[in-house]
Amino acid sequence: MKNAIPRYLTLLVFVQFSCAQVENTPPIKTPDSKKYTPELVVPDVEIPWGMVFLPNGSLLYTEKEGKLIRFQYGKKNEISWLPTTYVRGQGGLMGLAIHPNFEQNNRIYFAMATPNEDASGGNTGIYSATLLGNTLNDVKLLYKAEPDTKKGVHFGSRIVFDKEGYLYFSIGDRGERDINPQDITRDNGKIYRLNDDGSIPNNNPFVGVDGAKEAIYSYGHRNPQGLTLHPETGALWEHEHGPKGGDEINVIEAGKNYGWPKITYGKNYVGTSITKNRSLPGMEQPFYYWVPSIATSGMAFVTGNKYPYWKGDLLVGSLKNSYLERLTIRNNKVVARKKIANGIGRVRDVIIGPYGYIHIAVEFEGIYRLIPKN
Repeated sequence: MKNAIPRYLTLLVFVQFSCAQVENTPPIKTPDSKKYTPELVVPDVEIPWGMVFLPNGSLLYTEKEGKLIRFQYGKKNEISWLPTTYVRGQGGLMGLAIHPNFEQNNRIYFAMATPNEDASGGNTGIYSATLLGNTLNDVKLLYKAEPDTKKGVHFGSRIVFDKEGYLYFSIGDRGERDINPQDITRDNGKIYRLNDDGSIPNNNPFVGVDGAKEAIYSYGHRNPQGLTLHPETGALWEHEHGPKGGDEINVIEAGKNYGWPKITYGKNYVGTSITKNRSLPGMEQPFYYWVPSIATSGMAFVTGNKYPYWKGDLLVGSLKNSYLERLTIRNNKVVARKKIANGIGRVRDVIIGPYGYIHIAVEFEGIYRLIPKN
């Protein structure tokens, strides 16, 4: 376990660096000269994956190896009666969300790599359960991708509810890029949409299409590990890992094809070409992409007034480079990138918590709150 006390105590946040896809836009400067410091809220966490605040202010978070933890008043309580997690490679207990009416129904939702009967393989499953104290009740498997496989890559998976109460979740291509992402009769490499009870909305884009997986909302994705709603438009935003280069942000629309692997700005990890195509008819261009990759994970828009000059900016965690990235968006384009908490460690998730504070989940460190210094 690494020392949970960060090597830095004060962060200069006014740091600008070069980026892809902003060549034709002059860099902007924000008048934000304040300093911020990360405050360790939850220490001694191995691989946190998803986190959400409950209405009473307690923090619920997942650990990849199969633990669901409630943190309140400085104390950790492990939630019991969690299903068995298929911990393999990148797979484990992942994304987490609460029902929009949690105060009335106590329902939570989580993504989990789920084993088959003999644990010889697995795939991503989406569950709901009632949280009563520190125990799960009425646990239901709402959706499980098929087929099961021993491959340990590209499970996804984030969960978010939209303003109409629809449940969205992501599942990666499971390492089968040539057969899964572009085929709507197959799971994997998709964004899905369900009703809160697991049923399929009758206005999903592929309902009634012969052979289609009707829960699919969009397709052509590689390994989506970020989902969030735009605070003003309500649009669903997603980011996903590219291969070597080509991490990308997409604004998700019903039935759209986001191209993987037919189009990409990345290459194979050995440096060889995946495709010469950066665009093709009928396939969406990313809203933004990174070359080189930063290994994106977790995303949130800055809301509230704790960071007034950041309001409306998009936060994206970097696993590879150990920082939180802040993207400034003007006129529907990214016009600046800045590093936040540079060197903090592998950022797995970021959310805006109570009172508008940014919370950052960092592997083998803990969960931090970013405190403005007056």
